[in-house]
Amino acid sequence: MKEKNLRFETEVIHSGYVSGEHHGSLVPPLYQTSTFTFSTAEQGEKRFSGKEDGYIYSRLGNPTVKILEERMAVLEKGEAPLAFSSGMAAVSAALVALTKTGDHILCSQGVYGCTFGFLQILKEKYGIKHDFSAMDSTEAVEKAILPNTTCIYIETPINPTMKLVDLGMVATIANEKGIPVVVDNTFCSPYLQTPLTHGCDVVIHSATKYICGHGDVIAGIVVGDKEWIQKVSRTTQKDIGGIISPFDAWLLLRGLKSLPIRLDRHCENTEKVFRFLRNHPKVEAVYYPGDVEHIDYQIMKKQMKKPGGLISFSIRGGKETAQRFMNELNLIKIAVSLGDAETLYQHPATMTHAVVPEEERNKMGISDNLLRLSVGLEAGEDIIEDLEHALDKM
Repeated sequence: MKEKNLRFETEVIHSGYVSGEHHGSLVPPLYQTSTFTFSTAEQGEKRFSGKEDGYIYSRLGNPTVKILEERMAVLEKGEAPLAFSSGMAAVSAALVALTKTGDHILCSQGVYGCTFGFLQILKEKYGIKHDFSAMDSTEAVEKAILPNTTCIYIETPINPTMKLVDLGMVATIANEKGIPVVVDNTFCSPYLQTPLTHGCDVVIHSATKYICGHGDVIAGIVVGDKEWIQKVSRTTQKDIGGIISPFDAWLLLRGLKSLPIRLDRHCENTEKVFRFLRNHPKVEAVYYPGDVEHIDYQIMKKQMKKPGGLISFSIRGGKETAQRFMNELNLIKIAVSLGDAETLYQHPATMTHAVVPEEERNKMGISDNLLRLSVGLEAGEDIIEDLEHALDKM
């Protein structure tokens, strides 16, 4: 019987799996199979008609994937989950499921570049429009909601500007109007933030990042209420087919076990990096939710356990200066992902957000001298020494 009131650090290891159900295996088994056999033709008919539970085909469900999904639902404090082949498969499935031609999506003032690209596809091909809002007050949110708004989509912290959105404030307004709120929780993971507990309706992860933590999986997760998730499973996911492989699900289950320990170290190192960067004369500005002078610091204190493992800053100069600085780094690697054991660096304007037109990038606060740093698990002093070396070269 499942223990009650288990803490996060325990749930992340045990939830969704009982070893005795699989021949006593301590580690969840990998069911690396595309299809499942039926004992009789009648059983096959019952499973396809929904009259009998059981596995049919791994695009429609897999035991290893189910363990991952159930664990993520517990961690996000949600009713039901779905795992996808990538973060963008999760984003696109959620938005397709919540919209139709003529609808409107209200977005936070800044989203991941590929999310922006997908919003453009919805607009150009299917007439589903979108607008961006700072969402920094009740008035701003209410003003931005249109009669045909069917979804509010939020990143918090926003990639890469590290601005925050008050989830409780937006959810209160949206719930009164019957509009679902979708939150990309990739930057935080459920260890640092649980949007559903603040009244939001759907949580999305690029599980490639902190959920995996080792840079060897591409995957996505969606968590929401049971009825809606079942609808997405039977339609958008099943028919478009962006499903996760059993092996990738197995790797995510392994990565999840160390999530709290990893994020504690990520956060500890990021705080050290912040203290170094904020006083450096060649750094123009630092964007970090843990900064007491950050405009959204009180929001961070209210809805996040810790400030997180990402930090952005602008270096004095333009794009060329920023790129020269990046090229001087040795330990820190130039790569566009985040949440890995390695510290990673990227230039949003020419990399993750290159698809966003310059005018829109400027509105989002993505300047040519802005850099995003995903602080890894190395010794914090070594990370800082590499940054200092590169800055000294400028």
